[in-house]
Amino acid sequence: MSLRLGALCIDANDPRRLTEFWAGLLRREIGDDGVTIKPSTGVEFDIVFRPTSTPKAGPNQMHLHLTSSSADDQRATVSRALELGGRHLDVGQRPEEGHVVLADPEGNELCVIEPGNAFLAGCGFLGELACDGTREVGLFWSDALGWPLLWDQDEETAVQSPAGGTKIAWGGPPVRPKTGKNRMHLHLAPAGTSLELEVDRLLARGATRVDIGQGDVPWVVLADPDGNELCLVDHPR
Repeated sequence: MSLRLGALCIDANDPRRLTEFWAGLLRREIGDDGVTIKPSTGVEFDIVFRPTSTPKAGPNQMHLHLTSSSADDQRATVSRALELGGRHLDVGQRPEEGHVVLADPEGNELCVIEPGNAFLAGCGFLGELACDGTREVGLFWSDALGWPLLWDQDEETAVQSPAGGTKIAWGGPPVRPKTGKNRMHLHLAPAGTSLELEVDRLLARGATRVDIGQGDVPWVVLADPDGNELCLVDHPR
């Protein structure tokens, strides 16, 4: 049994503004609802922006890594992000590091990775969802998604769909303390089994039920072993 990754959900103070930024940056189409970025290939997932009145406070627990085919390509991606409303961001990166750290219009961090990065070779433009997290949570997500563990060294872990596409990686300790609800979380859908069975499976593997004020909704909100929220739904989003 496993779950299908349907969407990355991002809380936004201005969902349409962030949808336009990310659609322009990733060169993807916007769905009919105006707040969903559609996949351009079969191994990608939706990115959905949901309204929140809560402003961003502190670094996110996860952020996106974009790949580059050449130095010119990296510069072009950075320029496109700045033109769309992004900005440079100092998170303590060293001058000799090849990646460029940026923020979207609401301050969500992202990195444009240097060309020749072997770890992200073949992943596509949206190369990685980089997460703050323990080895335990990497093993949890490998089991939840049925994705093989491609990296397991020095408490760092990474998984990728057998079909390829974006990797999900966890940087190991020290893990940044979580403050409030994450602005980014994943939506998962059962693949060939029932929602109830998948909820029970994840609870047995260390997930917990959480109340984020969702009320009576047709999906289930859980947290992974590190406390990061995730939603189980009967549909991809």
